[in-house]
Amino acid sequence: MLASTSRNSLKRVSRKAALWSSQSECTGVLPVTFSRCQSTQQVAAKSATRSSSSTIRNKPWSFVPDQTFQGTARGSAIARYQFRSTGIANSKKTVDALRMCGEMKKEGVKPDIIVYNNLLACLAEDCQTLEAWAVVEDMSSMGIAPDRNTFHHLIHASRRMQSTAMWDILDKMDAENIPPNEQTFQLMIQRYTTAEKRNLEFALQCVYEMGTRGLVLELTIAQDVIRLAAELSFPRLAVDLAENFEATSVRRLSMETWMRCLASSAEILYAEGVQRCWEKVVGDLNVTPDEGLCLDVLHTAGRHGLSDLATDVIRVLRILGADWQEHHFAPLLEALCKAGKLKDAFGTLDLMRSSNIFPTAITARPIYDFLKQDIDKVDGAWELLDKLRSEGKTIDRTAINAIIRAAISLSDLQRAVGAYKAFPDYKCVPDIDTFNSLLSGCIVASHRELGDRLLLELKELGIKPDATTYERIIILCLTQATYEDAFFYLEEMKAQKFVPPRSIYDAIIRTCVAAGDSRYTLALDELKQCGYTVSNSLQEFIDSGGRESRPRS
Repeated sequence: MLASTSRNSLKRVSRKAALWSSQSECTGVLPVTFSRCQSTQQVAAKSATRSSSSTIRNKPWSFVPDQTFQGTARGSAIARYQFRSTGIANSKKTVDALRMCGEMKKEGVKPDIIVYNNLLACLAEDCQTLEAWAVVEDMSSMGIAPDRNTFHHLIHASRRMQSTAMWDILDKMDAENIPPNEQTFQLMIQRYTTAEKRNLEFALQCVYEMGTRGLVLELTIAQDVIRLAAELSFPRLAVDLAENFEATSVRRLSMETWMRCLASSAEILYAEGVQRCWEKVVGDLNVTPDEGLCLDVLHTAGRHGLSDLATDVIRVLRILGADWQEHHFAPLLEALCKAGKLKDAFGTLDLMRSSNIFPTAITARPIYDFLKQDIDKVDGAWELLDKLRSEGKTIDRTAINAIIRAAISLSDLQRAVGAYKAFPDYKCVPDIDTFNSLLSGCIVASHRELGDRLLLELKELGIKPDATTYERIIILCLTQATYEDAFFYLEEMKAQKFVPPRSIYDAIIRTCVAAGDSRYTLALDELKQCGYTVSNSLQEFIDSGGRESRPRS
C-alpha cells in the first residue's frame, strides 16, 4: 500500500513538472531595453532549459555574477574632501589638513561640518587652542553650526590650559543649545586626573555637574577620580565615592581601586576606611593583600583597638605564607589591650613563644600601659593568669615583667617584689628585664639593700648584667649618703666593655659637686673623653657650687 502510494505521488509530481516546463518554453523571454539585463535573463533562461530535463531540483538556481558592474555617477567634490580629511585626521597631520583647506579654497569648494571637525581634530592633537577657536569662528561665519564633536575637539585642544578654559567651553555649549554628554565630561575629567595635572577639586566639580544634569558616571572615570583621591591622601573621600558609585551603578569597581582605597586609609590610620575596605577586599573580592599592606592595616588596628581586624590580618599573613615576626604581633597586642581583652593579650605572648618568636619588653608595652592605669587592674591581671594556667596555657615571663613594671609605675614596690617572687608558681624564670625593672623601683624608694640582694640573685641565676643594669645600680648607689660603690660599679662597667652613658656622668658630677667632692673633675674629664659635651644646665650647676638654678618668674 505504501509503495503504490509513493509511485502515484511521484507520477503526479512528474506531470506537474512537465506542465511547468512547457509553459516556460511557450512564454519565452520578455524584450528588454538594456543589453546587460537581457544577457542576464538569457543566462537564466538557459539554466532553466537545462534544468527542465530533470523532474525535481535538489540544488539552488545558479547565476553568473558580474564583477565589472559599477555606478555611472561620480562622487562630488565635497565628498572627496570629506574622505580625504578623514584620513588626514586619523594620521593627525595638521600641515596636510591646512594644505587641503587651501586647495578647497582655490577650487571654490565650501567645507561642511565633517571637514571642519577633522581639521579641529588635527589642531587639538597639537594643543593649538587659539587656532581651534579660530576654526570655530570661521564655521560660524560660514553659517555652519557646531555640533558636540566640535566642542569635544576644543576640550582636547585646551587640555594644557587652566580649568577655567573648560568651563568657558561648557558655557559656549549652553549658548549653542548643545547639552554636554558623558563623553564631554569624560574628556574633561581624564585630563585632570593624570599625573601631570592632578586637580581633584575640578574632577569633583565635574562629577557634581554630571549629577545635576542627570548624566551617569562611567566606570573608568569613577575609578580615575577615586584613584586620585586616594593618591592625594583623601581616603575618606575615596571610600565614600567608591561606595556611592557601587550603590548607584550595576557595574563594580576593579580590585585595584579598592586596594588603593585600603592602602590610602591604612597610610593615615583611618580606622573606618580600613575596616570598610578590608571587608570589601578580603571578604567580598577574596583578594589577599601583600605583607606591607597587611602591616599598615595592623598598625591602624593597633592604634584604634580593632582587635578583630588585627586577628584577621594575622590569619591572612599565614595564608599569604609570610613568616610571623615580632613586629606582626606587637600591633595585635596593642589592639587587644585597647579593646580591654587582656586575657587574649597574655595568650598572644604564649603564641609568640610557641612560634619561636621571643617577645620583649617593648612588645609587651601595651600590656604595661593598660595595667599602670589602676592598681586594681594590676591585681586583676593575676586572676587572668590563673585562668590561663588552669586552661593549660603557658604563662610567658614577659607578662609578669609587665605586671612588675606597672606596680613600680604606681610606686608600689611591695607588689612588684611580690610579682617577682611569683615566678616559680607559674614555672617561669626571670630575665634581665625583670631585675632592671626592680632596680628602677629601688632607685625611687632609695632601697639600696634590696638592690644588693637583687644583684646577688641575678648572679646566682647566671644572668649577665647589661649596660642598663650597671646604670641603675650606679644611680642607686648615688641615692645613698655613702656613694663610694658608684665608682666601683663604674669601673666594672667599663671593664665589661660598656660605654657609660651621659646620664651616669651627669649624676656622678652633680652628686660630687653637691657634696663638695673634688672627684667631680675626674668624672668631668671622662665625660669629655667619651665624646660627650657638657650641657648648659650641668655647667651652671658646677659654677653655682651645687645650687640648682631657679627659673625666672
